[in-house]
Amino acid sequence: MEEKVECIAFETEDGNNISFYVIEQTTIAGREYLLVTDSDEDEAEAYIMRKITDEENQEVYEMVEDDEELEALSKVFRELLEDVDIEL
Repeated sequence: MEEKVECIAFETEDGNNISFYVIEQTTIAGREYLLVTDSDEDEAEAYIMRKITDEENQEVYEMVEDDEELEALSKVFRELLEDVDIEL
């Protein structure tokens, strides 16, 4: 049986909605991270998002953009999904 991937909508800073498919989720040093894709197709782009608290004290997700942090998180997600071919 094929596992159903959760699709979640995010609102961008300019008010647009964009959908991502959650592949995996993990918590490292008390911070929550999501590995998401922009499509449920085989050749989708993968992104890592981190949960933060914004100025209004709401929990939101933002893209991880720091190269060193991305590399470290990529290794963690690769280990979690060792049977899946993902290029981050």
